Amino acid sequence: MVVLSDSVQAVPALPAARWTRLRIGDRAGAWRDYVTLTKPRIMSLLVLTAVCAMVAAARGAPAVTALTALVIGGGLACGGASALNHVIDRDIDKLMGPRTASRPVAAGRISPRRAVAFAVVLLALSFGVMVAFDNLLAAALALCGGAYYVLVYTLSLKRTTPQNIVIGGAAGAIPTLSGWAAASGHLGLGAVFLFSIVFLWTPPHFWALALLLERQYAAAGVPMMPVVRGARATARQVLAYSIVLVALTLAPWVLGTFGLIYLGAALALGGAFVVLAWRLWRDQTPARASVLFHFSLLYLALLFVAVALDAALR
Repeated sequence: MVVLSDSVQAVPALPAARWTRLRIGDRAGAWRDYVTLTKPRIMSLLVLTAVCAMVAAARGAPAVTALTALVIGGGLACGGASALNHVIDRDIDKLMGPRTASRPVAAGRISPRRAVAFAVVLLALSFGVMVAFDNLLAAALALCGGAYYVLVYTLSLKRTTPQNIVIGGAAGAIPTLSGWAAASGHLGLGAVFLFSIVFLWTPPHFWALALLLERQYAAAGVPMMPVVRGARATARQVLAYSIVLVALTLAPWVLGTFGLIYLGAALALGGAFVVLAWRLWRDQTPARASVLFHFSLLYLALLFVAVALDAALR
């Protein structure tokens, strides 16, 4: 036994190798927490939409340096905004069950001050990388997407209105504009279509998740659609938005912006989306909400991959 002082309980001595493993484990845990702040799964989908928009704007393979800068800069912008979201929502995260209560800021493993500093560094790096290797418009749009997510959705809408995700959905759609601008230096009709697709996709995607987390949102006092209007009304809104979304996805082909590869994907994926939304409207079970939620992620990813393939092969 090693006695530290008369007032401190004695602790057993540990071998040096074990202390080293503990220190390494602590550092690894800290790094994992900082990665968690960036919400990697959300980031990956947003970066994918931006990259596919860039390929569409370039009508093929964009410059490798510009594409790499978009991936890095776009990811940093998403990560910085997500870190600020962790800070702002740390109070409700504690009320929404073990999953969110264990998040780094809510659980106290990272202080709000350090999380904010981390976010600022990521956002500054994002802007610097994209200005240097893409262009000012792309960099500004990437920051605007983050600012909209933090200031409009998280601070202004999330806790005040059941339409929070409808209006706030623009935050996740802005990366498509940034990707398009990174290739062309300006925005065009294709960019507007891609922005609109993500904007209309967001409510049915997120409301399917909200149906699964209705009790958690209610416990935290967040007025998500299922909490305020109920499951039946939410499922009806999901179906309505899904139909409008699929109709919109056909417009780029009608106007000649995208071609047949895109059209085939839009029809196949959109048909499945509407069928799943209709089934949820008929019966609001957790299983059907879960299937729609997970399919919606696949839907957006595959649709945007089809956008890129269509542009590259036309």
